[in-house]
Amino acid sequence: MELFELKQILSTHLEKLDALGESLDLPEKEKQIQAYDKQMLEDGFWSDQKKAQNTIRKQNSLKEIVSGYKELREIFDGLAETAEVLKSDPDEELLEMASMEAEEATAKMDDFEVKVLLSGEYDNSNAILEFHPGAGGTESCDWTSMLYRMYTRYAQNKGFKVTVLDFQEGEEAGIKSATILVEGEKAYGYLKGEKGVHRLVRISPFDAGARRHTSFASVEVMPQFNDDIEIEIKPEDLIVETKRASGAGGQHINKTDSAIRMVHKPTGIVATCQSGRSQIQNREEALNILKSRLLQREIEEQQKKIAALKGETKANEWGSQIRSYVLHPYTMVKDARTGYETSQAQSVLDGNLDGFIFAWLKSQIA
Repeated sequence: MELFELKQILSTHLEKLDALGESLDLPEKEKQIQAYDKQMLEDGFWSDQKKAQNTIRKQNSLKEIVSGYKELREIFDGLAETAEVLKSDPDEELLEMASMEAEEATAKMDDFEVKVLLSGEYDNSNAILEFHPGAGGTESCDWTSMLYRMYTRYAQNKGFKVTVLDFQEGEEAGIKSATILVEGEKAYGYLKGEKGVHRLVRISPFDAGARRHTSFASVEVMPQFNDDIEIEIKPEDLIVETKRASGAGGQHINKTDSAIRMVHKPTGIVATCQSGRSQIQNREEALNILKSRLLQREIEEQQKKIAALKGETKANEWGSQIRSYVLHPYTMVKDARTGYETSQAQSVLDGNLDGFIFAWLKSQIA
């Protein structure tokens, strides 16, 4: 590596560190770490084991970000000083050592960036995904089934576990609605940016005239509710209905009146579940889905408040069209939010979504 290449690499990474440092608000994170330190010294801290473990987990996550940033800053500042020395006093051996260290630091920088991108409050949670067709009848139902397959493939490629919670087949083809649970490390962190309307352009296999159609389907993404999160639902605020389970699942779907439909009266939010073998299991899972939806609602409200405090005027992306998948007259998948695109449409539909996911994540800390 030549000296000018080394300096260029260092300049790029130092600029990125400056931007990261500003977006991370490190002084605030250090204050939070100190606050957690005080909590851990309080009498009775360990009386609630779950709460204590949650506090420690949050503190460790903050420490990992702060210490990781400081380590990288120290490394790159040191390399920058070495580059200045080499400028006035060239030394091939020192240049070679600095180049090797810069390559190692670049790899550390990449790892750190991924940690930052997935360090949100709920990013460690499992994810619940819901699929709904837009206007367009059978064509939209079929598009919904394609998205269902795409995200199932993505989750499986990541080594995540996928459980079908609810599945309603379309009248002629495809899916009328479906809900899946994706379990794995940082599942919600990876998938949270996939929420929104997805658009498909193709020659419809359901059109005898082989005309081009545009279809829409929506994907909802929310963190799975768990005991560390406080969401209170009063019994009197619930309407609970039972129905006969139907759709895909074979022997895993109980055909008795065990499926549960739950309505939260104050918000109108609905949750259904038919994956369990008993009404009790489905009732419990439906309640957790309902709490997950309420949690996602709180997250979105919080994001709106933060955007207002920052004075951001850009349109709220939640729920809007996020991506187009064109299969005719050419092939292209393009994200409307980041501009990221690829001509490998079939690969994307087979679950290769990392390019789109990381482009969106990076745009959130730019």
